[in-house]
Amino acid sequence: MTRDERIENNLGLVRSCAKRFSGKGIDHDDLVSAGTIGLVKAADRYDESLGYQFSTYAVPVILGEMKRLFRDGGTVKVSRSLKDLSQKAKKICDEYRKETGAPITVSALSERLGVDEYKAAQALAVSSVPLSLSAYDEEGGVIDIPVPSEEEPILEHIALSQALNKLSDEEQKLVRLRYFEHKTQSKVASLLSVTQVQISRKEKKILQKLRTMLI
Repeated sequence: MTRDERIENNLGLVRSCAKRFSGKGIDHDDLVSAGTIGLVKAADRYDESLGYQFSTYAVPVILGEMKRLFRDGGTVKVSRSLKDLSQKAKKICDEYRKETGAPITVSALSERLGVDEYKAAQALAVSSVPLSLSAYDEEGGVIDIPVPSEEEPILEHIALSQALNKLSDEEQKLVRLRYFEHKTQSKVASLLSVTQVQISRKEKKILQKLRTMLI
């Protein structure tokens, strides 16, 4: 898979990451813009020879750019020149889709804009408009219909895997026995040579630790 394909195929991952910060004081569009920058950085730095999936590498980078917003005052600073470039990018994307029936690649867009691929990706992020489905109630008010994200299960799996890796070996073993091998607390207690009460207490502490890391 090429760099451009990694970026294009994982834009949904950016939107899924943005949902983790929903309602925390940062505009959704700003989160998506920052996340897209993170996605481009991840695509530039990713080394396939390391043996793990691109999404596993990209998620922390995407989340890092989003968290940077909170440290930097809560908004993505978009210059006038970038806004103008984003308008050109949107026009080019629309024309390309009409001509080919397919979305334009980042490299093709950068060539048509006369800028590098990083700048083209930024322009795409600024010009992107979130899509939503809406219905109307009996009084004519708009009701938003949530659309499930295909990437959400992937994101949750990656986040959980990263959290589990931060547990001690003993804690990981308990989680594996209880939730992956589906053994009862009494069976786990027997395997680990402790009491069921101790297993129950440890399990509660581990679950609380995981919840804290996944918030």
